[in-house]
Amino acid sequence: MPAKTGLDALLRPEDSILVLIDHQPYQFANLNSHEPTMIVNNVIGLAKTAKVFNVPTILTTVIEERGGYLIKGLQDVFPEQKPIDRTFINTWEDARVVDAVKKTGRKKLIMAALWTEICLAMPAIQAAGEGYEVYAVTDASGGVSAEAHEMAVRRMVMAGVVPITWLAVASELQRDWAREDTAKALGETVLDHAGATGTAFAWELQLLGQKPSAGASPAKLDRS
Repeated sequence: MPAKTGLDALLRPEDSILVLIDHQPYQFANLNSHEPTMIVNNVIGLAKTAKVFNVPTILTTVIEERGGYLIKGLQDVFPEQKPIDRTFINTWEDARVVDAVKKTGRKKLIMAALWTEICLAMPAIQAAGEGYEVYAVTDASGGVSAEAHEMAVRRMVMAGVVPITWLAVASELQRDWAREDTAKALGETVLDHAGATGTAFAWELQLLGQKPSAGASPAKLDRS
């Protein structure tokens, strides 16, 4: 039974795998639960975070020739990876995706998709029923309306899926700023994608006489 509380309920890089589903032009065209540029920003930040921590990441699209290629900013994070192009609406019914997840041996499954009520809810609920600890990144996903997104999140929670935001994923994977090997790269991602948090971090670096572009990490900040 997946842990619901305690330290084991938190994400760790060595246990986690990320699946990003259908961040394509066709899906963005009817995204109304969020401002689309926010989802673009957040899913790219999420992907960069996974790369920082060497979390295996699977990219997948649906009917690419009609729905369009994966958005460029996301594809650029993994330039050598060809997304798995499906016909199944439910990603978890495509054996190629499921096999790729199973090969990692990891059980903490982080997912984000367009749209929340279909392309996220369906595989998340099915995977949860098959013993995976599923984490739905709600601010890197979106639905055709605010109601559709909200109802999908409620439905997933009822099925045991854990809702989470991309910056919370990043924080759980980092866990300790003394882990300087990842702190620097994560700090750069925060600067670029964390909105007001990134702006505050850049200002703090300026006060310390450091240039934000230098890639200094929060681990180096004197907060005394």
